[in-house]
Amino acid sequence: MGRIQVLSDKVANQIAAGEVVERPASVVKELLENSLDAGATNIRIEIETGGRRLIRIADDGCGMIRDDALLAFERHATSKLHDVKDLLSIATLGFRGEALPSIASVSRLLLETRSTDEQTGMRVEIAGGKIVSCEEIARGTGTAIAVRDLFFNVPARKKFLRSEQTETAHIASLVTHYSLAHPDKTFELRSGGANLLHATPVATLRERVFQVFGSQLLEDLIELAEREKLVPAEEPGEQPKRYAVRGFVSRPQVQKNNRNSIFIFVNGRLIRDRLILHALSAAYHNLMPPACFPFALLFLDCDCEEVDVNVHPSKTEVRFRHQSLVHDFVRDAVRDQLMQSRPAPSFSPNPRPAPNFGANPLSAAGFGPNHQSEPDLSSIPQSAPDFSPNPQPAATLPYSEFSQMLQNDSAAPEFVLHPPHPPAARFDFTGGGIPMEPEAAAPGPAAARTTADPLKLRVPDTHGGFPMDAIPGENRMAGAGSMANIGDLRPLGQLHNSFIIAAGRDGLWIVDQHVAHERILFEQILAQQASGRVEMQQLLMPAILQLTPEQQIEYARIEDELRASGFDTEPFGNRTIAVKAVPAALGHGDIERVIFEVLEIAEEELRGVSVSDLRRGIAASLACRAAIKINTPLDHKKMDWMLRTLAATEYPMACPHGRPVALQYGMREILRAFHRI
Repeated sequence: MGRIQVLSDKVANQIAAGEVVERPASVVKELLENSLDAGATNIRIEIETGGRRLIRIADDGCGMIRDDALLAFERHATSKLHDVKDLLSIATLGFRGEALPSIASVSRLLLETRSTDEQTGMRVEIAGGKIVSCEEIARGTGTAIAVRDLFFNVPARKKFLRSEQTETAHIASLVTHYSLAHPDKTFELRSGGANLLHATPVATLRERVFQVFGSQLLEDLIELAEREKLVPAEEPGEQPKRYAVRGFVSRPQVQKNNRNSIFIFVNGRLIRDRLILHALSAAYHNLMPPACFPFALLFLDCDCEEVDVNVHPSKTEVRFRHQSLVHDFVRDAVRDQLMQSRPAPSFSPNPRPAPNFGANPLSAAGFGPNHQSEPDLSSIPQSAPDFSPNPQPAATLPYSEFSQMLQNDSAAPEFVLHPPHPPAARFDFTGGGIPMEPEAAAPGPAAARTTADPLKLRVPDTHGGFPMDAIPGENRMAGAGSMANIGDLRPLGQLHNSFIIAAGRDGLWIVDQHVAHERILFEQILAQQASGRVEMQQLLMPAILQLTPEQQIEYARIEDELRASGFDTEPFGNRTIAVKAVPAALGHGDIERVIFEVLEIAEEELRGVSVSDLRRGIAASLACRAAIKINTPLDHKKMDWMLRTLAATEYPMACPHGRPVALQYGMREILRAFHRI
């Protein structure tokens, strides 16, 4: 007898179930996609014990006739494919024809359905892949499928399921995803009698985001207006291929610890695509720390022929026909929107308490507002800070010592506010700290600032409250929460010689002087690299650096990029290089540290980044070393120069490493704190 034999349908279905049905959320995904493909507008999901005991999904879709209700449980039976050519243009969510027989083989399944073409419905009961009963029933149009005792006949698979709360969180996450993708439909999710989600139809995606996540997260999101890109036809007579992207992305200050808050849909299909995830990370490059992730809700639409969805059994991965084009299109769309909006971080006078993650399955799955733990405010000194624009010089301290100084500071220096100064001269930090010749005052916001006080408010009414139109910037939504007008701020002084305090029409601003100067220098260095005119300084004596074998290999690979960034280096014996010139902004004591920072990039990481990313990395290291440090006194001219020059940068919100440059304390929060509104 031969060794090869044909597996029975029962074994084959259970093997297929191992690919399709990973956990209860997989069952919900397959049945939910079938309901959407059936044109349902009202979908109700009920679960018990995390989906182990019961999963029931009812919809008002087109339903099935008697013959289709039975044929749907045959392997590879589907109504969505008719020819092999249809695989090249799949427009539905489900198409494989394996979901229902696979689910029925590892559960007790009950199907009730009725088509619009028939007067009566059908009831089909299956247990472990075998049909138990089939009969006609009276019911309304649509379909309801109940899956009970999942994996009752496969105990080994049942042992791999997680806790009830975890499985419920996965189901809640999935239903939330699809409710965001279909704002015109009703989604209801109930677990053990508790209503986890009830999203009614709304007109816009913004309203759906508000329904699901609330106003707190919505305030931290930037709407990505739909952008299109046409790909020229490859063959004569063909139409150009269209790509479009839209959705919401978070401000850079919203930083998640994982990718659970990134929702990506391609032609309405929920996916986890590495290509788009990388494009999103590239869009936030230099805007947030590398280990952090944003909130994103992205919808990418394209012609069905441009994407292959038949590359994974669970249909969570896709392959694009023009992968490089899609990557750059998504990256540039998100990056341009961030650059255009220039969102500014803000803080509230009444910090919200940290949410209870265990109380809401949506929170456990990574959904809901930005669940960041609130900082401990008990260590902040209660003394009055020094706002004098001309503080006494102090020695430069490292960040750790400076932080310790803040906690132990008990002195109460005098609080001094000086009247506004005339427009200051442009200041060159790299030229030895000597102000350049004053420029002629041009008409504009800076000149108008001498005639109108940006903080002047209308006289309050007799009850002491401020009318809404008296709040500066309140009715100018373009400037609310944005750093577009940071060049119009009026510097008031310094806080601990490290943070610039400035006033504007939209409130009070605190600017980190080191981070702000780092952003300024970073973009200046990039501009010099692009023009090929990097300012260099010759060293009186070359700096000799000893390299490891790995660093020697890296140096040989990036020698040209070092030269383009202002470093004049050459080999000087075995595993030794001589540095003869460095960028003008770099101090002599930082030469060795900056070069080693670049050389210590891992070989596989270096091969994975582009030349552009490498140059940005070099520029970030140079800017960080050359920027002014904390605990450095600045006079009014320097502070004014800092704000004006920062406003002229491409992205003034964050340093190259992702730290925020400034915080805004809005006028609404100030007036509310003083009970004026």
